[in-house]
Amino acid sequence: MKCTLKRTGEVLAQEVEVANTYFTRLKGLMFRRGMKEDTGLLLDPCPQIHTCFMRFAIDAIFLDKNGEVLYVAEQMKPWRFGRFVRGSRYTLELPGGLLKGRVKKGDQVILS
Repeated sequence: MKCTLKRTGEVLAQEVEVANTYFTRLKGLMFRRGMKEDTGLLLDPCPQIHTCFMRFAIDAIFLDKNGEVLYVAEQMKPWRFGRFVRGSRYTLELPGGLLKGRVKKGDQVILS
């Protein structure tokens, strides 16, 4: 699956892995050594994340059921807990530092 920012047409991740079961969401990115620049992990459903047992920082985009951005967390370091995002259906986790302020609340993200 590919992830594109509708406003600019920019591809945020060429390969997005989906975690949509209890165990795949629970494991998430824990214990991995890192992420390739063009990859992401889509957690479904997911209104809150943590970075416990992770070895690297991530950027996270919280999306509603229509792909509208509700909240963006950039450079979330290991061993942190994110806020609960009301209305969030999906969370897209990307390599830390990838977003650099390019995605804002209200933007539309297209998953195809």
